[in-house]
Amino acid sequence: MKVENTKAQMRKGILELCILQLLHQRSAYANEIISALKEQELIVVEGTLYPLLTRLKNDGLLEYRWEESNAGPPRKYYSITEAGCAAQQELQKTWQQLAQAVKATQQNPKPS
Repeated sequence: MKVENTKAQMRKGILELCILQLLHQRSAYANEIISALKEQELIVVEGTLYPLLTRLKNDGLLEYRWEESNAGPPRKYYSITEAGCAAQQELQKTWQQLAQAVKATQQNPKPS
């Protein structure tokens, strides 16, 4: 088993939840999302983020608007939709259940 591979897959699996949670707080453009994820050591590159944002938008969980920028071209700001809020709540509930299950396996004694 390659631990680094498993760690990367675990991070990848929770990116949707993390993005929805970030956008539940406020609208953001892609670079802000990447920075926030990097701060939490959920390393993401543009090549990973943009397809995910597109998929979430196509699923009706996100929407975007263009805003002029003083520092260059207009920026695409993403925000969460009502359906996205519902999905975020459901994913958060599932995450909490998984975290509890993992914690329970750590607390149980080894089988004999």
